[in-house]
Amino acid sequence: MAVAFALPAHARVDAAQASRIGQDLTPLGGERAGNAAGTIPSWEGGVTPPASYQPGMHHPDPFAADAELYRVDKNNIAQYKALLTPGYQKLLELSPDYYLRVFPTRRSAASPQRIYDATRYNATNASLIAGGNGIEGAAAGIPFPIPQSGLEVIWNHITRYRGEQTRMITNHAAVLAGGDYTLVKRERDILFVYGRDGVTPADLDNTLFFYKYVVTAPSKLAGSALVVQETLDQVLAIRKAWRFSRGERRVRRLPMLAYEAMQPDTSGMATSDVVDAYNGAPDRYEWTLEGKREMLVPYNSYAVHQKGIAYEKILQKKHVNPELLRHELHRVWVVDAKLRKGHSHPYAERRFYIDEDSWQILAVDLYGKDGNLIGLQEAHPINYYDVPMFASTLETIYDFKGSRYFVDGLDNNEPMYNFGVQLKKNDFSAAALRREGI
Repeated sequence: MAVAFALPAHARVDAAQASRIGQDLTPLGGERAGNAAGTIPSWEGGVTPPASYQPGMHHPDPFAADAELYRVDKNNIAQYKALLTPGYQKLLELSPDYYLRVFPTRRSAASPQRIYDATRYNATNASLIAGGNGIEGAAAGIPFPIPQSGLEVIWNHITRYRGEQTRMITNHAAVLAGGDYTLVKRERDILFVYGRDGVTPADLDNTLFFYKYVVTAPSKLAGSALVVQETLDQVLAIRKAWRFSRGERRVRRLPMLAYEAMQPDTSGMATSDVVDAYNGAPDRYEWTLEGKREMLVPYNSYAVHQKGIAYEKILQKKHVNPELLRHELHRVWVVDAKLRKGHSHPYAERRFYIDEDSWQILAVDLYGKDGNLIGLQEAHPINYYDVPMFASTLETIYDFKGSRYFVDGLDNNEPMYNFGVQLKKNDFSAAALRREGI
């Protein structure tokens, strides 16, 4: 059911509003209570890891015993239309063998207590600056737990907690219309600045995180590498990026790795700003907060995360194997982004559906220049118990016109993420990239 309401311009909330955090609101700003129908439960602190779990494992499914409630397919779209984004409706219409498996709603999102504490502080201190292109007065936690604009919601997603430092080995694949694909394997390191323990707004120095990857397969691409220094306000100072090309055997500073610039090795399906569902400067779009709705969205996607699943079982022709996916009914913030005049992008409009409990973008409807729906973007999330954090294990982009799709995050046959890896700022420089390339 849609909830429509008007919202004032963005501003810090007062102490009375902030006092709701941890009371009728969750520590990150979601509604603590369930819905009137009883189909969404109250938030009770997030998931409890299964007793069998040990750090380093692919995270076992704490809800494996849940029975499927129902399925949504092309034959019953009309019955569930109010709960489906236009992108899901289109995907179901175009793919007769695709369906959504709907399970009981489990509000499993959780973060460390220090993130909750920082969020409470941020609520009365954070504000948007530079026309919404940056934030000030916030660090570590969610900056706007009681959002008053679309820009505040998207900044909550950009700055949400994703650990302090991570090493991961994942694969991505561009699955073409005929079903063919090549797996590209990358070793990836991320060192977060914004969310690290003890950070204050004064410590940030306009830095969100540092990122690096090295391609390890296939052999024709192995050795190529990329380093990114991600700024908070990318209009004030654009992200710095260097790429080592195996063919050229040299490091090049990339003049622009943002907005509509295509990511390497993605068959033209993934722009730079679709990583993590959305990243980078928000200045080229007009953002509108449409309110909050109850929607069927990807959630608790442990089944597709499990160790040992063959990638060919996941990557079916036209779409990811629906038997490995889980959807639930959740309240999501709906944010509409329309491209400003004078700018170009394959996506002239995007509609984002953002989880109230974690601020993770769960789905995005993608529209072209002519106003037609051309794609659907998804993030399939889990709770990573050992951090804890709630983040995607798999991300997809469906290209409706090309009858193809892109998948990132395949890690079923790789070591699980290492959240204890020791990284330092000097690991993310042009010099470090030269060493990685060699």
